[in-house]
Amino acid sequence: MLMWIIFFTVTIICFVILLTPKYWKKKNIPYLNPRPLVGNFGPLIRRQCSIAELIQRIYNSHPNHRYFGAYQFLLPTLVLRDPELIKKVTVREFDTFPEHRTIALEGADSLLSKNIFFMKGGEKWHTLRCTLSPAFTSSKMKIMFNLMQECANQFTEYFENRAGVITLEMKDAFTRYANDVIGSTAFGITCNSLKDKDNEFYVMGLKATKISPFTGLKMFMQTISPSLAKMLQLSIIPKFIQNFFVNIIQESITLRNEKGIVRPDMIHLLMEARKGKLKYDDKMNEEDSGFATAQESEMGKSNNTLKSSITDRDIAAQAFAFFMAGFDTSATAMCFAAYELAINSDIQHRLQREIDEVLLTNQGKVTYETLLGMTYMDQVVSETLRKWPPATFTDRKSVAPFTIEPELPHEGIVEFEKGTVCWIPIYAIHRDPLYYPNPDVFDPERFTKKNLSNIKPYTYLPFGIGPKNCIGKQKLQMEWTKIKFCTCRFEICTFRNKINPVYTS
Repeated sequence: MLMWIIFFTVTIICFVILLTPKYWKKKNIPYLNPRPLVGNFGPLIRRQCSIAELIQRIYNSHPNHRYFGAYQFLLPTLVLRDPELIKKVTVREFDTFPEHRTIALEGADSLLSKNIFFMKGGEKWHTLRCTLSPAFTSSKMKIMFNLMQECANQFTEYFENRAGVITLEMKDAFTRYANDVIGSTAFGITCNSLKDKDNEFYVMGLKATKISPFTGLKMFMQTISPSLAKMLQLSIIPKFIQNFFVNIIQESITLRNEKGIVRPDMIHLLMEARKGKLKYDDKMNEEDSGFATAQESEMGKSNNTLKSSITDRDIAAQAFAFFMAGFDTSATAMCFAAYELAINSDIQHRLQREIDEVLLTNQGKVTYETLLGMTYMDQVVSETLRKWPPATFTDRKSVAPFTIEPELPHEGIVEFEKGTVCWIPIYAIHRDPLYYPNPDVFDPERFTKKNLSNIKPYTYLPFGIGPKNCIGKQKLQMEWTKIKFCTCRFEICTFRNKINPVYTS
């Protein structure tokens, strides 16, 4: 009996040793001690903390280092703390880091693997990005603005027409608004998810964005054994959901071609891109273009090799990407904005005054230009995205070996192999007192024109950075800024009298 106990004890110890990763120890760089199998994700698996809290813990573990090692389960991950290193990975050496670590398997997850976020870097991605970028200039967003305005008005009218005190679950309400905006602007579908609470588009959207335990298991399998996951065709998005969104796009494209229908939404812009008719605006100014757009501008005018090969499924994949990028993230940002306005009455009242002044000047109407001209609204939006970034981290994966040169006394030259994953902890960087004094305080004054120079480059990353940043950042920002504008009068004036807000995680 004793021999069996010893045997099983030794076996378990060997099993633990084999499953405890040692990659960073061999590299001789600082790292966060992992646990067998789960790496540094144990607290998240055990539901002891959120992903944002986990990122903060990992980031704080090595305060005096520019970079260090961690483990996403068994996957070695290089955590970047230094803004200059972030710039190196995302901008200066983009050719070495042209892609994200994907969880989308080609063949199994066609809607994910074909969209520009998860698509592997290379000529096809670059040309598709250049082809689609003109869809997000200010002139295109201005055209799409009316569709968003209709959804915002629909949202406010629903609550204004209700009597008595309203108990409002904020995340649910804003998720339904985001669903209606994306349905209208990306899929050509008119929804009213507050009145028709179980409409099919909303229900399928919830299913598409829900991470169930089984989905988490499939993502875990892709982390520890990508080849096995590929062999088993473990798709993150179920086939019936993929088919639902593809069918919507295909039916819409067919109807538009047959009837000559032109609607100022994303499908129309993508159809124009496929024909090679979508061009950058000659009058596009610097405020309309970030780093990626500026770099793509010239290439987008001349590189037409891929346009004719964009299929209906490619269009569906991009529309689905906009859905996935904007469905929960927009609702989350709006929810946190409403929360901060509710507990910071001075900020709330100042924003109220700006809104009243704009409405008085423009005879009660909201236009694209007046929205862009609201400086304090922009500061509130920016500070919300600083304190509560919906995307808590981003990453890059190398396609070639690279080297990090020493800059600090304790550093040496470190060479990394092809396939190294670099982690950029956005949430933690945004809350680093080195870059943002009193980071837990909601302070829109950080983003005045006078104070913008105090923000260190590559420390404000709510939409990512470099050519792999969020291509639809203007659309997403306008989407929820618009709803805050149109509902702010209603929310602020009636928060204490009519609405009983309920916030849930």
